[in-house]
Amino acid sequence: GKKSLRQKVVDELKHYYNGFHLLWTDTKVAARMVWRLLHGQVLTRRERRRLLRTCADLFRLVPFLVFVIVPFMEFLLPVFLKIFPQMLPSTFETESKKEEKLKKKLNARLELAKFLRETIAEVAKRNKADTG
Repeated sequence: GKKSLRQKVVDELKHYYNGFHLLWTDTKVAARMVWRLLHGQVLTRRERRRLLRTCADLFRLVPFLVFVIVPFMEFLLPVFLKIFPQMLPSTFETESKKEEKLKKKLNARLELAKFLRETIAEVAKRNKADTG
C-alpha cells in the first residue's frame, strides 16, 4: 500500500542516517589506510580503490550537505541528481540506482563484446579471402 507522509519522512531520515554512518565508517577505514601508507606499507588494489572512492565521496559530500542543511532544498535534490548523476556520495545510493548502474555497465560490456566478435569475424574473413 501507500506510505503515509510521516512514514516517508522517517524512511528518508533513516536513509540519510545510514548513508552518513557508512560514510563515517569508510572515512575511518580510509584514515587507517593513509596511516599505513605514511608508514611505508603498500596497499592492495582493493584497498587503493576503496581509498579513492572514499576520498571522492568526501569531496562530493560538500555540495550534498547544502541540500541537507538548507531547509526545503532537499526537494530540489532529484533535479540536481538528474543533471549531475555522480553528485551523490556512494554511501547514499539506493539499491535501485546501484542496479541501474550495473545494468548500464553490463549493456556496455555486451555491446563491446558484440563489436569485438564482429570485428574478429570480419578480420578472419579477410584473412581467409587473402590466403584462399
